Amino acid sequence: MKKTTSDFFIRTECPVCLSSHIKQVKKGNIPYYDFDPDQIKITDKEYGKIWDLSQCEDCTHVFANPCPSPDYIQSLYSQIKDPSYEEEAEGREKNFLPILWNLIEILSGKGEIFDVGAATGIFLNLARKYGWTPAGVETSNWAVDTAAEKYHLRINKGAFESVELKKNHYQVVTMIDFIEHIPHPQKAVHKARRILRQDGVLCLVTPNQKSLAAKISGSKWWHFRPAHIHYFNKSSLQTLLKDSGFQIKKIRNYCWTFSAHYLISRFESLSFLLKNHFLSSFFKKIPIKLALGDSIEIYAQKKE
Repeated sequence: MKKTTSDFFIRTECPVCLSSHIKQVKKGNIPYYDFDPDQIKITDKEYGKIWDLSQCEDCTHVFANPCPSPDYIQSLYSQIKDPSYEEEAEGREKNFLPILWNLIEILSGKGEIFDVGAATGIFLNLARKYGWTPAGVETSNWAVDTAAEKYHLRINKGAFESVELKKNHYQVVTMIDFIEHIPHPQKAVHKARRILRQDGVLCLVTPNQKSLAAKISGSKWWHFRPAHIHYFNKSSLQTLLKDSGFQIKKIRNYCWTFSAHYLISRFESLSFLLKNHFLSSFFKKIPIKLALGDSIEIYAQKKE
């Protein structure tokens, strides 16, 4: 997909705290020309690929600068098709289940839940099984169609920022691996607050750029990838939420569960193991839990 200069904009202030004290910290290795939507699908494996990155000297948030525009992001994500994501549905449910338990603990009940960046609806389908009333929004046309066909879920198609939603309506809004993908995270959090009921809860999951795993991995950290244009840490994420009218209720590390097949497929040097049909089928049956501590799971309650 051919990019133009209008597809990017220069930031002169931090997208989290609005400070003008920003500086470039990393030179990117993604060319600012032809770009393929496959490079930003959920299961891409272009680890170590980054845009030019700047950092706020006040809140320490790291972000792409120049940044892809909202329209350009929308056009890319609407084209994504990612069947490999749905193949890991069982493991992803294991990732999502603790989120539902934590929400029940904080809210002492269940109600209307809205998932932003709902993908194929795995999380919403699980929430429905456990008594929640599900709703959501997703940009990928393929993902919305898959959610309807496989899970009989009606998910809004389009960008969260532009979809029309009821104010003060939802008990919970979830953004699981979403906020690092969009140009204006502050606008998304403000909208989440508007559609939440009084004392409603926003749950965010996003990579932690200051985690030990990130430091050890260096430039090869698996969250350094073309789809990510923001890199939060606990401090910058709390700043974003508190400045947007939320009170932090709980912070924990997010754990991942994937099949051995999926993890092996991430490495070109091991892909020969999957060419054997028996081994490939065997690896799909082996779940592996990754407690890397490099993603933040945070719960924040709307306050007056």
